[in-house]
Amino acid sequence: MNAKQWPVTLLITLPFLFFTCNRNVTPSMQVQEQEEQGFDTPYTIKSDPSPLPLTPEQTLASFRLPKGYHMELVASEPMITEPVAIAWDGNERMYVAQMETYMQTVDTTGEHEPHSRIMLLEDTNNDGRMDKSSVFIDKLMLPRMILCVGSELLVNETDTYDIYAYKDTNGDGVADQKRRVYHINKRAPGNLEHQRSGLDWNLDNWIYVTVDPVRFRYKNGMLEADTLASGSNGQWGLTHDNFGRLFFSRAGGENAGSGFQINPVYGQLEFRDAYIDSTFGAVWPIIKTPDIQGGLKRIRPDTTLNHFTAGNGQSIFRGDRLPKTLVGDYLINEPVARIIRRAKVINKAGKTTLENAYDKQEFIASTDMNFRPVNTYTGPDGCLYIVDMYRGIIQEGTWTAKGSYLRPQIQRLGLDKNIQRGRIYRLVYDGLSRGPKPKMLSEPGSKLVTYLDHPNGWWRDNAQKELVVRQDKSVIPVLKQIIKGETTALGHKPSALGRLHALWTLEGLEALDKDIILTAMKDDDEQVRRAAVWVSEPWLVANDADMLTQLKSMKDDTSYDVRVQLLLSLHKSQSPKAKELVNEVLEANTANEMLKNTQLAIERNDDVKKYGIKLGSLNETNRKMIMEGAMIFQSLCSTCHGPEGQGLPSQVAPPLAGFSQRLMTNKDAMIKILLHGLTGPIEDKTYPDMMPPMGANEDEWIASVLSYVRYDLGRPNRGGVSPEELSRILVKPEDVKNMRQHTAGRDKAWTWAELTPASKSPN
Repeated sequence: MNAKQWPVTLLITLPFLFFTCNRNVTPSMQVQEQEEQGFDTPYTIKSDPSPLPLTPEQTLASFRLPKGYHMELVASEPMITEPVAIAWDGNERMYVAQMETYMQTVDTTGEHEPHSRIMLLEDTNNDGRMDKSSVFIDKLMLPRMILCVGSELLVNETDTYDIYAYKDTNGDGVADQKRRVYHINKRAPGNLEHQRSGLDWNLDNWIYVTVDPVRFRYKNGMLEADTLASGSNGQWGLTHDNFGRLFFSRAGGENAGSGFQINPVYGQLEFRDAYIDSTFGAVWPIIKTPDIQGGLKRIRPDTTLNHFTAGNGQSIFRGDRLPKTLVGDYLINEPVARIIRRAKVINKAGKTTLENAYDKQEFIASTDMNFRPVNTYTGPDGCLYIVDMYRGIIQEGTWTAKGSYLRPQIQRLGLDKNIQRGRIYRLVYDGLSRGPKPKMLSEPGSKLVTYLDHPNGWWRDNAQKELVVRQDKSVIPVLKQIIKGETTALGHKPSALGRLHALWTLEGLEALDKDIILTAMKDDDEQVRRAAVWVSEPWLVANDADMLTQLKSMKDDTSYDVRVQLLLSLHKSQSPKAKELVNEVLEANTANEMLKNTQLAIERNDDVKKYGIKLGSLNETNRKMIMEGAMIFQSLCSTCHGPEGQGLPSQVAPPLAGFSQRLMTNKDAMIKILLHGLTGPIEDKTYPDMMPPMGANEDEWIASVLSYVRYDLGRPNRGGVSPEELSRILVKPEDVKNMRQHTAGRDKAWTWAELTPASKSPN
């Protein structure tokens, strides 16, 4: 599929910044191997929290943290307002994206006006607090993604797919140069919470985003798109670990983590027990949280939120200035609960799962009702940073409309008055100091290459990115020395992470050769071996005999991660030897859940590329419409209804698969639901959230997703159909247009009771 053909989808919203490091310690102190157990204070719930904004100092005193951890303020209003995302350049200057028109009233007044900014912040005296600021870019429309690339800042705004590069050429802190680096000729409509986020430059040198079925490669100053056949994942928030594993989350589906089994370029693979929803899905605030969008089902008797409803802004901590026990842990915000979850990432036989690090407690929790964390990051100083939007309303206007459960709670507490603030915090730990400032933008490649072995993942990532952006070929010999484990380049034996980044930097410089890959395949470290298999794919496409022979010797590798990557990468080859090797790996691991399901995911991805049997009987127009609907469903609707419409463990929305009567009986009722939303019980079952209206999308968009749902999910027999049956199943854009006109005066969601009588007569 052409990258310009992929459809629009969703995103999530809302952010506040937090930093993590320690205070009053000397830089020479060693990183602690362990952290203290327990919390400084017992777990209690504040029953009468004030909805009024607190000063930054008061908010600092509101946090409950594990022993040894402390919060520090990095920036606050009026220097920043409504922050949602941050990015550092190679010299540690911080860019802050601000959604300054987001929910300024309960009715979203002026939300889509171009009055937002990106601020540039600096700490000139190195005391840990930002003391210099400038408006880097103004007159933006809700900027949502930013990424530093060399001396430029890549920016994407709401309601558009376009990405621009901004640059300050005279050093005054204000962008004076703008150029478009990515463009497709279509608008990105819909709820702003359901649009893309990310721009995450991963270890594999691809830049990933959520929602939209595409990833990017930065080449010659432009972004080149690569379509993800089975779609992307997630909503607001995207991160990766030390080994290039991506982590998404889907707030709309009350999901706190997804998409972390395999890279989406190979397909989609989710396990219902990737975390145990009954334990991991529950959240543990330390204040009453009446302002929730899920209604009474999502409130405990003590008026605290009982489940994730807005998980976002996740990160894997990869720094070196907090306890080593935190490194590799998964952190995700829940701004409705005013908490940040810490999870242990567990790999068992190749399958990844998440577990809360604490029993019925949270890593970070606040009694400040306006604490709204929306993004987390590992910083250049080795600490954790948290972006706090610090505001009263965190939910978008779809969930605050008249008649909603949430609206009277907001107005009763006066939360709609708490706007135009924002904070960034740093988390620190006793005995650990902040790391030194980087100066990468002015340093030569020979210096940058040494940072590939740095203990802080931020330094490794950004050194690799800078070398790739510069296309600095002078470092190729040194990179090969590092991959071979030679001490010449660094003055010491390179770590496994150093060898890993050297390998991917070589890939980004388009300087890999077969000999260095074969060397890496024999590395002592399993993640280096896995990466070597990954980067060998161009040779597998060419059916290289030497590469296939080496891979055959790895089929019984002690690491299941390596075996999984063998399946993923061998699929690139059409050689009979590759197919034989895949079969050998599968036959030797029949009891392994991860390997079996990885192969199924690959095959499903192939089916998407080939259209599949059920699409083979359709003409080109109908096939395109249903394929686009399938992609919309996977990127958006699956957040609540499950990847194949089977529902989610959280039961946030009704399952669709297997309910042919519900889906097929009345076409008009389904159009009404998409246009205006659905609220209340469905067939006597109550769900925690409403179906939001999708009427802001075009008639073609609604017709395509409904046609997919009815043609694919709504039919037990998924073979071809007669022209007459097909006409009854498919929803045409003119059907949507007519219903839109017929219900033009409708300003509230439908109820199942209203639609049930109509659904009894087949259409």
